[in-house]
Amino acid sequence: MPLPLIYHEDYSPEFPADHRFPMDKFRLLRDHLVDSGLTRDEDLLRPELCPADILALAHDRNYIERYMSGELSREDQRRLGLPWNEALARRTVRAVGGSILAAEKALEHGLACHLAGGTHHAHYDYPAGFCIFNDLAIISHYLLQSGRVNRVLIFDCDVHQGDGTARILHNTPEAITVSLHCEKNFPARKAESDWDIPLPNGMGDADYLKVVDDALNYLLPLYQPDLVLYDAGVDVHKDDALGYLQLTDEGVAARDESVMRHCLGRDIPVVGVIGGGYSKDRQALARRHGILHHSAQRVWQSSGCH
Repeated sequence: MPLPLIYHEDYSPEFPADHRFPMDKFRLLRDHLVDSGLTRDEDLLRPELCPADILALAHDRNYIERYMSGELSREDQRRLGLPWNEALARRTVRAVGGSILAAEKALEHGLACHLAGGTHHAHYDYPAGFCIFNDLAIISHYLLQSGRVNRVLIFDCDVHQGDGTARILHNTPEAITVSLHCEKNFPARKAESDWDIPLPNGMGDADYLKVVDDALNYLLPLYQPDLVLYDAGVDVHKDDALGYLQLTDEGVAARDESVMRHCLGRDIPVVGVIGGGYSKDRQALARRHGILHHSAQRVWQSSGCH
C-alpha cells in the first residue's frame, strides 16, 4: 500500500496574496507531490472536520465558540495575525481532523504524513502566531484519553518554540514535549517544555543533525513512547523568511529521515506534520515542505511498514 498522506481541498481557501502567511502553500505542496510522482490525488486521504468535543480536549469551549463564530477580541486577532472568514474557520477544524487521521494511520501502519498541521503556538484559550487550535495537543489528549496510547512524545523541530503545546500539556505527564528551536526567535517569552533544546543563530547542517541524533538516542529509550508526533517545520532552512538557522535542503532531508528511522528502528510509530515555513517564493516553499514526504517515502519503502 502507498504511504498514508492526508490532504483536503479546504486547506488553501482564498486569502490575501500579499499576506505574510502563505495560505496557498498547502495546495502547492499537494501539486508538487503529485507532479513529482510521489502520490496520486486519488490516493490522498481526506479528513473529516474535527468535532468541537475533540477540540475541547485541549481548548476552552468559549474560545472555540468565539473563534468559530468570528467573535475573537481585537487583542486575540492581533495575536493570531490572520483574518477571519467561514472558509478559514472550516479550514482550521478540517486541518485538525487531518492531523488526527494522520496519527491514526501512523498507529495502524507505522508511518503517516499530513500535508498541513503543526499549529504549536495555539494556547488553551487564545490563538497566537498564525495558530488557532493546537493539533499536537489535541491529538495527544485524544489518543491518551481514548486509551489508544499510554504515552506520546512530541518532537518539535520547527524553528520557533512550541510554546502553546508546552503550556497546554504542562500537567499531562503522559505527553512529553520536546522543542528544538532557535533561541533568539519568536516567541520572545518562552514556555517550559519537558525538554527545551535552544539552538544558536546560524547553526548549519552538521551541528544541527548531531543535536537531533543525540536527542533521539537519549529520549526515545528514556520514555519509550507509543507514538511520536514529529513537527517537521522547514523554517530552519537557510532561505526561510522567519528563521535564523542555516540548514540546506539536504540537511532538512537528513533530519526528517533521521527522526523517522530512529522511531521506526525502535518500533515506535511516527506521524509527520509540516509545521512552519515562510517564503515569498511559494513554489520553492512547497518543494521545501515536500522534503518531509519524499523522505518519508524513502523510509516507508525501506522499513517494511504497511
